[in-house]
Amino acid sequence: MYRDIQRESGIRLVARALARGTAKRCPHCGIGPLFSGWRHIDRCPACGLVFERNAGDTWFFTIIGDRLPVAIGIVLVYFGIARSHRLAGMAAFAVLIALLVWTSPNRWGAGIALHYLSRVFWPDPADPVPHGRDGGNKI
Repeated sequence: MYRDIQRESGIRLVARALARGTAKRCPHCGIGPLFSGWRHIDRCPACGLVFERNAGDTWFFTIIGDRLPVAIGIVLVYFGIARSHRLAGMAAFAVLIALLVWTSPNRWGAGIALHYLSRVFWPDPADPVPHGRDGGNKI
């Protein structure tokens, strides 16, 4: 029974952190922003969470959540639509590029949230993650 409660709270934590990150908010407290315009902020002004302890910490999560879907979309458009219908392929590329630019901060926020979750589930004593697993706030 205790394991089920622990697992459900872990699932809730993951869902909450990913929702906050996708909304471009701090995955810990949900209050502070992740970005100022297109620039990444170093620390949450509300709870003090350091988003990226070392330069490149979120690189893996950005590759998985950002670069791979982009590459898959380009391959699908190029080898799918563009091969058989040139004009439709060019239109699909334009739409794909617009979507990628429009959703970039949201995908980067999800990458920051995934990095935060890795820090919560596999803590390092030297890591400056604030106390309280969910920051005490709801989405």
